[in-house]
Amino acid sequence: MEESQSPSCPHSPPCPRADDSGWESARTLVAHPEQGWSLLCGGAVTFEDTGGLLPDGRTVAPHRPTDATRAAA
Repeated sequence: MEESQSPSCPHSPPCPRADDSGWESARTLVAHPEQGWSLLCGGAVTFEDTGGLLPDGRTVAPHRPTDATRAAA
């Protein structure tokens, strides 16, 4: 098993762990679009506003693509 693979990830290639920089690219395990959230492989929860909740309780602020455009301007 690769070091970055979650022990419970059955996917190939393995999904990134929730503490990896690419955590948002993990596969969706459970989706609740009517409630605005999805559970990703690796245990992170992502929200429709692009924010997130990591398994250790840390939060990720919403980061819509337009935020980067405004910051660069």
